[in-house]
Amino acid sequence: MGFKCGIVGLPNVGKSTLFNALTQTAAAQAANYPFCTIEPNVGDVAVPDPRLEALAKIALSKQIVPTRLTFVDIAGLVRGASKGEGLGNQFLANIRECDAIAHVVRCFEDGDVTHVEDGVDPIRDIETVETELMLADLESLEKRIVPMEKKAKGGDKEAKEALDLMRRCLELLQRGEPARLVERKPDERTAFVALGLLSSKPVLYVCNVEESAAAAGNAFARTVAARARQEGAAAVVVSAKIESEIAVLPVEEQKDYLEAAGLDEPGLNRVIRAGYDLLHLVTFFTAGPKETRAWTIEQGARAPQAAGAIHTDFEKGFIRAETICYDDYVALRGEAGARESGKLRLEGKDYIVADGDVMHFRFNT
Repeated sequence: MGFKCGIVGLPNVGKSTLFNALTQTAAAQAANYPFCTIEPNVGDVAVPDPRLEALAKIALSKQIVPTRLTFVDIAGLVRGASKGEGLGNQFLANIRECDAIAHVVRCFEDGDVTHVEDGVDPIRDIETVETELMLADLESLEKRIVPMEKKAKGGDKEAKEALDLMRRCLELLQRGEPARLVERKPDERTAFVALGLLSSKPVLYVCNVEESAAAAGNAFARTVAARARQEGAAAVVVSAKIESEIAVLPVEEQKDYLEAAGLDEPGLNRVIRAGYDLLHLVTFFTAGPKETRAWTIEQGARAPQAAGAIHTDFEKGFIRAETICYDDYVALRGEAGARESGKLRLEGKDYIVADGDVMHFRFNT
C-alpha cells in the first residue's frame, strides 16, 4: 500500500515546481500565471529507503523494488472555488480522490512572482484554501442530511449512526473548523471516510521558502509550523527552487549540491517521511535472490494483512510469518544467521507488523 497525496494551494505558490522536482519530470507546466495546471498531473515516485540496499546486498538480490507513492498536482484554488470560481469544482473533485493533502504555502518574498492576494501571508493563504474546502463540505452535507434523516426515521440503524456523525461534522464546519477535527469513535472510521469530506483529509503543510532558508526555514515557515501544531497537522520546509535544480542533476552531483545548500537530503525525503507519519504507514520487506522489495501497510496491520499486500491468496491461506527485525537481519548477515541465533520468529495471525520487519509468509494454496 502506498498513498495518494494531492498537492494543493493558491496559484503561484510553487506547487507545479515542487511536483516537477518530486517526480523528476517536466510533466507539470510551471509558469508565472494562475491556472497553468489545467488537468491534474499524476506522478508515481519511488520511496527512498536506504535499508533496501543493505538488505539486497546481504540477500544477493538481482533487483531492488521500492514501494511507491502517488503525487497529484492539482491546479490552484482561489476564493470562491467552492462556488465554481477559477476552475472550482473540478479541482475539489480531484482532492476528494486523494488520501491526504500536501498544502504548499508560499513562505518567500519575490517581486518577480505575482501573488493572487497581492502580498505574502501564509496563514491567510491557508485559511483561504481551508475555507473553500469547508464550504464545499457544508454544501455536500446539507444536501445529504435530509435524505439520511428520512432513512433514520424509518428505522435504518446504519443511517442513524451515519446521521449522528454527519451532524457532528456539520456542527464543526458551521463553526469554521475542518471536519478532520471532529471527535469520533474508532469504529466510525469507515463511515467517516465514506462521507468523502474534503476537509477531513490529513494535511501536510509544505512551506516553500527561498533558497537561503531551505535548511532552517524563516519567520513565515515558523508561523505555519505553529499553526500545524495547534491543529495536529504536520509541516515541512522545502525550497521548491532548490528541489527543481537537484532533480536535473546527475545522482553523483546531488550530494555536493545539497551540502552546499546546507542540506542533508532532498526535500522529497522529508515530505515522504512526514506523509508516512501523517497517514500512520509502516514499511516491511521481503528479501531473496530474485529481489528485495519494500511494502507499505497501515500502522497496526496484522501479519495476514501484510501478506495480503503481496497477494490476496497469501492472506486467505495465511499460516505463519517468518519474521526478522531489520537490525537483526543486518547484524546477523541474513536469514541463516538470524535463524541460527534464534532471531527468526514464527508469528501468527495476531502479530502486529513492525516497521522494518523482514518477512516470509507461509500459506495454504
